Amino acid sequence: MNPLRQSCCIYAKTTEYGSWRLGFLSFLTLTSKAPCSLSYSRVTMVKGRQGQRVRLYVRGSILGYKRSKSNQYENTSLVQIEGVSTKEEVAWYCGKRIAYIYKAKSSSKGTSFRVIWGKVTRPHGNSGVVHAKFKSNLPPESMGSKVRVCMFPSNI
Repeated sequence: MNPLRQSCCIYAKTTEYGSWRLGFLSFLTLTSKAPCSLSYSRVTMVKGRQGQRVRLYVRGSILGYKRSKSNQYENTSLVQIEGVSTKEEVAWYCGKRIAYIYKAKSSSKGTSFRVIWGKVTRPHGNSGVVHAKFKSNLPPESMGSKVRVCMFPSNI
């Protein structure tokens, strides 16, 4: 397998979360011959999945507020990100946006779901927990609930 074809196959694989069609078209334009290890049946199988949604966030859960022995600081929340267990893994999530989605009693703008946006600021300890600051402080009912850690802004 020549390096050009190998790099094209890698490009097609890395676009799994984006657009397979885009990756496959660029694969065809880069090589004039037929696709190498990327079979047509594989592309049609993925093309059939166009109707399904792709999750562009990682789940996390709110542990509580930042606190000391006798004080708690409501402006900073502690969040455990799913699948993150070390301080080194947290480095990629620093600066990423977090969405706390909750359901309100009254409907506003056609929906009863509301969002409080926040940002991952720094690691907390060595076990993959992070500090997060939200636009408005999270309510106490949010403790233990789920948040979405988005994959943007990206520095790749």
